[in-house]
Amino acid sequence: MISATDIRRGMMIKHDGELYIVVDFHHLTPGNKRALIQARLKSLKQGNVIQNRFRSTDRIEKVFMDYRTMEYLYHDGDNYCLMDTETLEQEFLPGSVLDDYAPYMPLNSKVRVGFYEDRPVSVELPAAVELKVTETSPGTKGDTVTNVFKPAKLETGLEIKVPMFINEGDVVKVDTRSGEFLSRA
Repeated sequence: MISATDIRRGMMIKHDGELYIVVDFHHLTPGNKRALIQARLKSLKQGNVIQNRFRSTDRIEKVFMDYRTMEYLYHDGDNYCLMDTETLEQEFLPGSVLDDYAPYMPLNSKVRVGFYEDRPVSVELPAAVELKVTETSPGTKGDTVTNVFKPAKLETGLEIKVPMFINEGDVVKVDTRSGEFLSRA
């Protein structure tokens, strides 16, 4: 059992007798009241996402998963082919597990995949990834103001806002939690 304040994104918990993956969470402290944790939980059984609030004093049952480092090889229809870096075995993971993370996974990138009872259920990405800009309007000389942004399409199909000085072919660092531009790589 863990405290509700210890939940993290990608963690598996048991709530009301059912298994959930924590999709997102926020610590809330409304005025002078007690802290709350607002969490979005994805049901492993039904696949739906629910919202739930936990008090900071609540105890939650954490379910342990087996983690494997895997390399992303290719996308085939609704499935993603990943290779276990230790055993070199290839596995097809369903889109229901990887669709939210795929825009941050260039080919041959390594991710940690969480397995529960030999079934892939969650993915842990690094905090930031480096992706190549494939489409954006060209920057012009003098575009050095940092608070003006333009849209850019990256190699994985992800679209983000980048500063005016970023051009096609540049490699940028993107925050995987928020999807925001961090810096030029």
